[in-house]
This record gives sequence, C-alpha cells and structure tokens, in this order.
Amino acid sequence: MKNLSGKTLFITGATRGIGFEIARRAAKDGANIVIAAKTDMPHPTLPGTIHTAAEELKEAGGDAIGIKTDIRFEDQVNAAVEQTIKTFGGIDICVNNASAINLSSTLHTEMKRYDLMHNINTRGTFMVSKTCIPHLKKSENPHILNLGPPLNMASKWFKPHVAYTMAKYGMSMCTLGMSEELKTHGIAVNSLWPRTMIDTSAVRNILGATLADKGLSQCRKPEIMGDAAYIILTQDSKKFTGNMCVDDSTIIASGKTNLDEYLATPDAKPLEDFFVDDGDGEIELF
Repeated sequence: MKNLSGKTLFITGATRGIGFEIARRAAKDGANIVIAAKTDMPHPTLPGTIHTAAEELKEAGGDAIGIKTDIRFEDQVNAAVEQTIKTFGGIDICVNNASAINLSSTLHTEMKRYDLMHNINTRGTFMVSKTCIPHLKKSENPHILNLGPPLNMASKWFKPHVAYTMAKYGMSMCTLGMSEELKTHGIAVNSLWPRTMIDTSAVRNILGATLADKGLSQCRKPEIMGDAAYIILTQDSKKFTGNMCVDDSTIIASGKTNLDEYLATPDAKPLEDFFVDDGDGEIELF
C-alpha cells in the first residue's frame, strides 16, 4: 500500500486530538472516514463534534461522516458499523482510539471510574474490533490499530495508577492476541503509542490550568501520531502485524530522522509519556 485513497477507516473517539489527526492524515489521500464518537453537540470546554470533525476531514480531501456512538454499548457499535457499510460499502481499517483516563491510586479510584476505563479501553477495543472483523476480511489490506502502549510489565508503570494501566494494557493485549488469531485472514493488528506527551485536550486536563503553559511547551504535536499511524496503515497487512509501535521510532524507521517539526514549542525537550522505556517500539518496515 502506497496510500489510503478510497479506503474506509472506522475510527472511535476521533472528534479531536490524536484520533482526529490520524483521520486527517488519511483524508489527505482521499480516504473515507467514519468518526464514531459520543460528542454530537458542542462541549462547554472541549473542541469539536462528530459533525465539525467530518466537515474538516472533507475539507482535507476525504469523505467523512460522524455517527454518534458510545462504544460501551453493543447495539450502538453494531448500528455504527452497519451505517458505515451502507454508506461506504466496507471497512478497510479499524482504529481503536477512544479511551478514558483516571490517574488515581487504588484507594482513590472510584469503581465507577474503574468500570468506565475498562468498558471503554479494553472492552470497547475488543468489541469494536470484533464487530469490524467480518468486514475487514473482505478488504485487500485490512488493519486494526489500537492506541495502546507497549506491554511493559515493570512495576513502576502500575504503582501510581493500577486501574488505568490495566485498562490501557488491555488494549495492547488485544493487539497481542488478535494479531496471531487473524494472521490467517491477512488482517494486521498493531498498537501505537507516543514516546512523549502530546499536546491534546486530555493532557491539558491532566496538567491543569496552572501547569498547562509550562507542560504543553514540552509536548509534541498530535500530528506525529497521525503520521506514524499512516506509516503503519500503509504497510502490507500480511507482513506487518503484532507490533507495539512507538511514534518517533516508527517515523525514524520510515527514513525521516529530523522530528523538530513536531515540537509544540521550538527547541523544547518533550516530556516522556507513560509506559515507554528507551528502546521500546523499535520496528522494521517493509
């Protein structure tokens, strides 16, 4: 695969941030994009809806629709996939981007927060993938991409927020298992994770207003994730599967070594993200 022209991507939670940048990069090739997310009305503090995202993707060169979908509910996922098939005739790529985050210790994690993270991150990724697989089997170069980290089992990544780590690692375990399960069908299943903090609304909320300016000056732009995802999704699905990719390593493997354009602030040193140690995410592209 050299580009994504005419391909149909089903992307969860992509009204803004990383998911939207993955969608926009594909739209530049003329891809069809389905934004399956909950935000159909303007949020008081967060930018973007499924409708504004779809319009921006059309302006970028693709075709796009927004489908209001809460991936915790099977009937809504089924309906969104059915509408995708009716609109675009198939699904070539499934991107599991939707995620919930709560960085609390065990005693401070309310069970409703635990349930939310596991229902969206792990269960949602499993269910959306499961629902898309029958259609992906019909594609020439089918991919599932999960926005999950490398399965780094060091205790330091569990100690501060056990519930969140478990929920995110669940997404990567879907990659680990499904990549082997679906090899005979030629469906690639890979994960992608940022090595550094990314300038998104979620990061702004985590940092808080007092730290946002300083913290965001040490982030990379979400475009780095869009470009890394594009590289993965244009690989041969029969050869490139089961990888726990990291954004900068993926781009460097493609031959691009200067990543300065992705800095949110010129000459800043980006803050390291969770779950990634030196050497994680090294891959070989085909």
